[in-house]
Amino acid sequence: MFIFVDATKLFYFNILAFVFIPAAVYVMTENPVFALGAAIAIIIGPRFLVAWIKKRRERKFEEQLPDALLMVAGTLRAGASLNVALESMVSESQPPVSQEFELMLREQRLGVDLDTALQNMERRMPLQDFIMVVAGMRISREVGGNLADTLQGIADTLRRKLTMEGKIQALTAQGRMQGIVMTCLPLFLMLILKYMEPEAMDPLFTTWYGWITLAFIFVAECIGYFFIRKIVNID
Repeated sequence: MFIFVDATKLFYFNILAFVFIPAAVYVMTENPVFALGAAIAIIIGPRFLVAWIKKRRERKFEEQLPDALLMVAGTLRAGASLNVALESMVSESQPPVSQEFELMLREQRLGVDLDTALQNMERRMPLQDFIMVVAGMRISREVGGNLADTLQGIADTLRRKLTMEGKIQALTAQGRMQGIVMTCLPLFLMLILKYMEPEAMDPLFTTWYGWITLAFIFVAECIGYFFIRKIVNID
């Protein structure tokens, strides 16, 4: 389902969290490094969370798209119109593909033509796979080709593409896991040393040169994880 939230409310909530959470962390720990870390997490955390949710939704849409196109193609071969075929697919599919096509159909009921509705949907889902679907539908409608065969051909192509991407993900899974382990290992060792030798580790958290060291470690960890992700990710 779609969730609509006022951006102004989110902004005010983020400001309140930015003020109170670092202050609470400082009161509990009496350590400015932890308070600064909490403030940085509040600043960058929501953006990464929204990006992760968006990417996850787009990925699920890509996985559902071939089956949705095959359902539309089958209904068209049975003699139904495109709108009837889309409505049938929406009723039998799962979100997010059903949500996006249902919104497109609602726009058409309000008087929006099919091309404009497809363009709006393309802006909401700016995926190369869906751009190819929209282009195929437009060309088929303009030149008068068999839309069912066009959609089935695109669905077969997308299914082969997803199969290949799945194999690539399986081959690079070890590299991604190594990146996570290598990133978390220094933090885990720091916690163990803090527990085993608290007096030796205290300067790292209570002195200015310790804070600089922690900041350097944090930046180096982020850079290392970024490069590992770039190595194992195949565009």
